[in-house]
Amino acid sequence: MSPPTNHPFLFSETQSTVLPDPTRFFSPHLLSTPLPTNSFFQNFVLKNGDQPEYIHPYLIKSSSSSLSICYPSLSSNSSSLHQIFKPDLTISSFINNTQHQNSSTHHIVSSFSDLSVTLDFPQSNLRFFLVRGSPFLTCLLTDSDPRIEAILDRFSSCYPVSGDAIFGKPFCVEYKWKKKGRGDLLMLAHPLHRRLLSLANDSSITVLDHFKYKSIDGDLVGVVGETWLLEGDQLSITWHSIRGLKVESYAEIADALQKDVEALDSPTISTTSTYFYGKLIARTARLALIAEEVYCTDVIPAILSFLKETIEPWLNGTFGGNGFLYEGKWGGLVTTQGSLDSWAEFGFGVYNNHHYYLGYFLYGISVLAKIDHAWGRKYKKQAYSLMADFMNLSRGANSKYPRLRCFDCWKLHSWAGGLTEFADGRNEENTGEALNAYYSAALVGLAYGDTHLVAIGSTLSAMQIQAAQTWWHVRVDDKMYGEDFTRENRVVGVLWANKRDSGLWFAPREWKECRLGIQLLPLVPISEVLFSDVGFVRELVKWTLPALARKGVSEGWKGFVYALEGIYDNEFALEKIRKLIGYDDGNSLTNLLWWIHSRHDVDELACEGDGKFCWFAQYCD
Repeated sequence: MSPPTNHPFLFSETQSTVLPDPTRFFSPHLLSTPLPTNSFFQNFVLKNGDQPEYIHPYLIKSSSSSLSICYPSLSSNSSSLHQIFKPDLTISSFINNTQHQNSSTHHIVSSFSDLSVTLDFPQSNLRFFLVRGSPFLTCLLTDSDPRIEAILDRFSSCYPVSGDAIFGKPFCVEYKWKKKGRGDLLMLAHPLHRRLLSLANDSSITVLDHFKYKSIDGDLVGVVGETWLLEGDQLSITWHSIRGLKVESYAEIADALQKDVEALDSPTISTTSTYFYGKLIARTARLALIAEEVYCTDVIPAILSFLKETIEPWLNGTFGGNGFLYEGKWGGLVTTQGSLDSWAEFGFGVYNNHHYYLGYFLYGISVLAKIDHAWGRKYKKQAYSLMADFMNLSRGANSKYPRLRCFDCWKLHSWAGGLTEFADGRNEENTGEALNAYYSAALVGLAYGDTHLVAIGSTLSAMQIQAAQTWWHVRVDDKMYGEDFTRENRVVGVLWANKRDSGLWFAPREWKECRLGIQLLPLVPISEVLFSDVGFVRELVKWTLPALARKGVSEGWKGFVYALEGIYDNEFALEKIRKLIGYDDGNSLTNLLWWIHSRHDVDELACEGDGKFCWFAQYCD
């Protein structure tokens, strides 16, 4: 018998027919490793590469031989906000057609990192260092001599050429900028940076609060220093409710649980969609964990049987009509359907929504691995392969996946757009499902005793939560988005790099219950942290409730509204939930009752502030 190998598991390889060709825009030396599919510069490598990207604080647009820069103005009304591109400066070079007749007629990405991208224009010998948060735009003539560089230094004595984000300890991310020139480095920080920036024990950086650039993401303030440490709120990843269930609620929850388990029937599942199938898996896994909480363990074997019947074919590559495959052009998972049709699976085959879909599968896998250790060991490599598709941290040459496919180390939240060109850059609609992806990855770490994975999953979860609270949650007294938009909206629908929309991909702005629901679902223990601001929750529900009077509102969306209402009006919300006759396909009556009955008040005087969701934090000051 040959010895076991420790190589990462890969699903069967495929050659997708719908993905764009990366060789057009990426330098050849970058093509041997996985490539980013949700990055801040994605428009630069799609189609003609000429759609603008927002690289704070500027909108930047590339053409065949030039780069245009815009410090954008903000257009705002009650339904959307949008930054308008009108070039303030265009940098180009005269082209010697004879000398460059064989050169590329468009830009080339010659390097990239978490916080920067370098664009080369071979036909004009220009190189642009585009670094997020830099008030300077640095352009270099690639065939220049030191005398030319000295002239550039005279105008900007210190400038950044790249930046990296380092996840060295839990709930922190450290930025390290690589600079050239002389003197100190001046960069810009957005509002969440400013909130998380650790200044107490760091004399190496200085914040210039009076030095500001306007931005759709809020004022960008000056920060002097080449290393930043961002410290997020701590939280504990838990399988079960954070507050615990009321003992007197066990009977009602157990009764609903018995009925939900009896209705499980895997042969009747008709969908082959990765998204909807994943939601069914995660919904069922919730039942197992709730059964543990209410000590109704007799139903767990039936739940585990259903989970194995539904998950194993995807991991074994035997699921009929669909399945996970690996493609090497960009480096990542696609599906059988998505590899043949870019519109199938809501764009999963062109790297749209990967963290949403895979997060649901990981949730189910984590619960199975927690309860059935032998099963967990058998499918450990497949579980980690699904996780690595969107949470790989490696930059190594042997990596099969790009680094943090969906998570934006600058904005500190995820993007979902994949390899689709958009005039307003990347976008994200579902903050709840994005959070669930990193939460589920942390649960996989708990199930396998992998403290590193727990730490990274917890850190990304905490950052995603704080970003959602900063940019998606719109409070009555907020000043960031302007008076008109703030008056009409309590939550953003689709957040773009360069735009804020009140509508959703699938619903108009008037369907407020959908906007609330898409930012909440799936309903899991960490949802309590995402919606921990009770005052804001009250504002959001009050704003949403009138929309439920509209004819045709789904019972599933109502359930999410009532769930949040239960945070501050428990009994009234419970009455409404008991009267529901339908639920979202990723939700259940059992799960809603579990949520409502875990909303009771507890003595949290010992864990207020930063330690509210991490009890040990009170002992760490």
